Amino acid sequence: MSTKAKNGLQALLTPEESVLVLIDHQPFQFANLNSHEPSMVVNNAVALAKAARAFDVPTVLTTVLEERGGYLIKGLQDVFPEQKPIDRTFINTWQDERVVDAVRATGRKKLVIAGLWTEICLAMPAIQAAGEGYEVFAVTDASGGASVESHDMAVRRMVQAGVVPITWLAVAGEWQRDWAREETVSAMTGVLEQHGGATGVAFAWETQLLASRADA
Repeated sequence: MSTKAKNGLQALLTPEESVLVLIDHQPFQFANLNSHEPSMVVNNAVALAKAARAFDVPTVLTTVLEERGGYLIKGLQDVFPEQKPIDRTFINTWQDERVVDAVRATGRKKLVIAGLWTEICLAMPAIQAAGEGYEVFAVTDASGGASVESHDMAVRRMVQAGVVPITWLAVAGEWQRDWAREETVSAMTGVLEQHGGATGVAFAWETQLLASRADA
């Protein structure tokens, strides 16, 4: 299990230390997604991917039996049009050396993971990677299980193994950390506007009000 900091400032995510792995956001997996509203998981997974792109966080895309299970959903593939997902036969992503090698090549130890389903495709690699010294963060709202119970049991099991549950907005907030980080503010607010629900609507309204004052 990872011996890295579990509290204090060093326990928070930074873009420079993070690597993102997105696992099996494919049609077959969505077909039996019952722990969340599927459109919400799509929204959150795409938001997470866009945030990673905005902060230059290396991202590994992977599918399982793509020929039968379907291509990666378009919203995710569109964020990384130049990247072909690693297509696996292993149920446990972390047993595919191509995925592990891609993560190792980044030299980063804070591993952010989301996948379908939580109880299998997320939990298995998260637990194994945590046992190999990675600080693993499971993005629970960009993932989902075959039932509410299966998702919940998987999260509990991962926590017992030292994995940190987190949501996509918390990940993005820790990556941004400071609104004085001007080089990413525009991209970050763009992600919020598109995927942040009421926060995005409120931000767009605030922008409108500020623009009207400037025109007055």
